[in-house]
Amino acid sequence: MSTSEVLASVDIVALRMAAEPQQLQVLLHRRQREPHAGQWALPGVIVNGRTPDISLEGAAERALREKARVVPCYMEQVGTEGNAFRDPRGWSLSTYYLALLGPEQHVAGDQLAFFDLGSVLARKVLLPFDHNLLVERARERLAAKTVYSSLPLSLLAEKFTVLDALGAVQACLGQAVNNTSLRKRLERLRELGWVKDTGEKNQPRLGRPQQLYRYTPQAERAFTFDRNLLPEGA
Repeated sequence: MSTSEVLASVDIVALRMAAEPQQLQVLLHRRQREPHAGQWALPGVIVNGRTPDISLEGAAERALREKARVVPCYMEQVGTEGNAFRDPRGWSLSTYYLALLGPEQHVAGDQLAFFDLGSVLARKVLLPFDHNLLVERARERLAAKTVYSSLPLSLLAEKFTVLDALGAVQACLGQAVNNTSLRKRLERLRELGWVKDTGEKNQPRLGRPQQLYRYTPQAERAFTFDRNLLPEGA
């Protein structure tokens, strides 16, 4: 690469909720080209004057379609990282996106796999370039939005219980939350039409039947609450 060039890419931090135990997983793609051929990395694409994209959003959609091969329930741009050291080929920039997937989202083949998010954050799974950092920053964005929005509900199945919602919120935050506070949020969403009561109940192996709900977001965005989910100072 010429010293006058800057390598630009769009990378995707795609997260899914695992059922047992309830924890987040991140989708990784096995690189087929150097540098770092054969290593697990975030799915992404190069963007330049020879690629078909006319916007960063278009490049993100191409990365999802061609590399990740998934359809997200929600996606937003998180930020851009760049320097002369993150890529051995020279100066590079990565604009990276957070994508949330439904729990039923699966991948085929040996080039894609879901990894435990906690292992990536703890650097037990080492990714090339600065992809561990990108995952960390995307998780920070998700946690920050979780305290005041309905975003974690995008990770749930079509029909979910209060306990399912509680598990998703706690996985996004990385800490426990008050069950009563979450129930009040769900009731607020139900009153405004963002959550619907299906009239059905789920019968667990142990315990009482649980009411099933459906999340119906409007205009592909999250609902914003006027109060923080966590106690002040948490």
